[in-house]
Amino acid sequence: MELATLAGIVVVLGAVFASLIMEGASPTSILLLPPIVLVIVGTLGAAVAGGFMSDVKVVGKQVARAFTAKAPQSDAAVADLVSMADTARREGLLALEERLRGIEDPFLRQGIEMTVDGTDADEIHDVLHARISSKKRQDRLGIKFFADMGGYAPTIGIIGTVIGLIHVLGNLSSPETLGELIASAFVATLWGVMSANAIWLPLSNKLKRLSEVECAHLELLLEGVLAVQSGTSPRVVEKRLLAVLSADVDAPAATEAA
Repeated sequence: MELATLAGIVVVLGAVFASLIMEGASPTSILLLPPIVLVIVGTLGAAVAGGFMSDVKVVGKQVARAFTAKAPQSDAAVADLVSMADTARREGLLALEERLRGIEDPFLRQGIEMTVDGTDADEIHDVLHARISSKKRQDRLGIKFFADMGGYAPTIGIIGTVIGLIHVLGNLSSPETLGELIASAFVATLWGVMSANAIWLPLSNKLKRLSEVECAHLELLLEGVLAVQSGTSPRVVEKRLLAVLSADVDAPAATEAA
């Protein structure tokens, strides 16, 4: 599990509750079910209304990725590609067929399979590049969905506050309860702003960052597959991939690999 997202959300929420305690207020004062339900469910509904129902399934998977996905280790992929280039150079492309069973990455496996089958370099590029483009489009669904939720949540919170104030105005005959009712009314605004900036927008940014890193890794694999297919010298393949890796600030462990 990748802990950055979860840790960040916990830190923000912890800071809010710690602030309440230092101010002498009870943390339970903001744990009111009606405003929480309104903000969470209302924001979710508004975001769903801006897309298709089919998008919801994709978004559900994107949430899991935000909390569990780790950045790919591109330096290890470079070593594998250099090794395959060496095998292809010495024994021919058909010798790579034995290596297919040990390739876990489906993108790289498809590229090497096409190489072994004698597929033209342009066609390999087109097929694999289409997969990268498809991934980018799918990733944008989750990024946009949570960015939308981050935009809607504060407004939904204000709606909850207005509802609460309407309730306050209906109880002006009981001044002893007005303070508590007004405080409760503003809880909805708090949850709207807090959920947007502590949960929804960070999730959107995490998915954007993850997509950038993963797509950069796939571009690296595509470059490596084409180099292997063309029969390039292993040493040249290594230099070419390390150049791509060191130039890409998103690639993990780029410094160590270089």
